[in-house]
This record gives sequence, structure tokens and C-alpha cells, in this order.
Amino acid sequence: MKENDNVKKRPIDICVISDTHLGTFGCHAKELLEYLNSIDPKVLILNGDIIDAWQFNKKYFPREHISVIRKILKFTKQGKRVHYLVGNHDEFLRKYIPLQLDNFHLDNKLILEINGEKLWFFHGDIFDLTIQYSKWLAKLGGKSYDWLIWLNRLVNNILLRLNRPKMSLSKKVKNSVKSAAKFISNFENIAAKKAIEQNYDYVICGHIHQPEIKKIKSQSGEVVYMNSGDWIENLTALEYNEGDWNIFRFDDHENTKSFDSESLDEIEDLLAESENNQLDLETFLSPHYSKYVF
Repeated sequence: MKENDNVKKRPIDICVISDTHLGTFGCHAKELLEYLNSIDPKVLILNGDIIDAWQFNKKYFPREHISVIRKILKFTKQGKRVHYLVGNHDEFLRKYIPLQLDNFHLDNKLILEINGEKLWFFHGDIFDLTIQYSKWLAKLGGKSYDWLIWLNRLVNNILLRLNRPKMSLSKKVKNSVKSAAKFISNFENIAAKKAIEQNYDYVICGHIHQPEIKKIKSQSGEVVYMNSGDWIENLTALEYNEGDWNIFRFDDHENTKSFDSESLDEIEDLLAESENNQLDLETFLSPHYSKYVF
């Protein structure tokens, strides 16, 4: 079934998602696909860790995950600009940088200029010392995190059957460990410091799975720090429309889950297309560093 162009979708000037970790147990690919099918973005920015090569397993790459990639490709065919900014879990793509294929771009960072203000987009792993100097430890932590998320889903299924609210084991761990809170704070402050030094008005990261929009001030100046969160626990995105930035939270938007029959058919078609097809990463990726004036 062909996509119905008359289906109403929410218009967005810019959508930013990161840390989807396609190919892992923790990825909420079905919800992500529902979200992508509910919006009509002019620009889509994939801010790193979209495909998780650290934990990639040929035996586990569900069709929902492949369907997300197909949906992104469909955006490019519809004339929408898609920027893939590489993170640490998909760093294997850096050997292709900078590349461009039609509306699809691949690079380490992106600079946009909107209404006279400069915005600096990058994943953020460059500020993570564990990634830079102890990658083996970071990879071990990534695997542990993925299994914790898998265990969390099992626990939540049991809680739902008992009519009890869901819980996040990883958030409980983060909240109970002071070093985790300090790491997040340090990350935000370092990103803000570097952005202020280079005269950016906004700095937009991913990496730490902590959705945020806030102004950070220092003696040298101030900058708006933003983080798109993730699609493992928070299921969030950054959206820019009509001059305003907002955090989209999937769980807070019932309208995203309430598609009409035509939109549901579109999702089913994407899943059906993916069922008997292998993922070709090299065909999927071909991108570049750009500066746009809106």
C-alpha cells in the first residue's frame, strides 16, 4: 500500500533524536516508528548512537528496527534534509565522513543559523573521558546497561499484570549514585563552556540519555544547552517549530499513538517491507557537514 499524502501529520521545522541504539534489546523501535510516522519534519537530525555497533548481533535486529531505517530513508526521498551525526556506538561510520547523497548527510557535527543565532549540534562523546581513554570499560558498561534494560522490561511486564506502575531500574541506579549525577552535570557544563568560547547561542547534544533544555551561564557568557534524550528509557526528541524549542515525550502524547487507519497501514507496510530484507548499512549511509540559514 502506498503512503497516503493526505494523512495529517504534525508539521515540525526541525526534529532531533539521538541514542536510539537500534540493534539492542532496550531500543523502543516500535514507539520510535510510531513517532516518526506522526510528524512531518523539514529537517531531521540524528544526533548519534542511532545504530549500536558495540552490541550488534546478526541474530538480533528485529524488523521494527529495520523499519525505522526505512522510514528515515523515506524522509530523504520526500525531500526532507536528514543529518546523521556520528556518536560512539556508531563510530564505524566515521570512515565515511564527510559524505552526502541527495538529502542525506553524514558528519561529526552540524552548525545551523536560525534567526541570527548559531546552533552547534554534535553527539557529545568527545567530552566523555571513559570513551576517550578506557573504551573497553565503556563497552562493558554498555553491555551491562543493555541487560539492565532487558531485565527492567521483564519486571515491568510483571508489574503491569499486577496493576502496578512501571519502574526504571537504571534511573534508580543513577539517582542513587552521586557520581552519575556529577557526570551529567559535568558533561552539561563542559559542553556549555566550549559553546560559549566559540560564540554559539545553542549547543545540542545526546550521549547521556538525559533530555534537557536550559540556559547555562558562566563568567564568559551564556548558552542554551539542549539534549535530545534517548529511545531506551525516556523516549524523547527535541522539536523546533515556529521559533520555539520543546522536548517531545512519547508517553505524554496520546495523539501520537492514535493513528487513523491509513497511518497504521503505513506502519504495517514498513514492517512488511523489512521482514525479508537484510540491512545494508553502506547503502543506508552517505552524508556531510553543512551550515544552513533559516
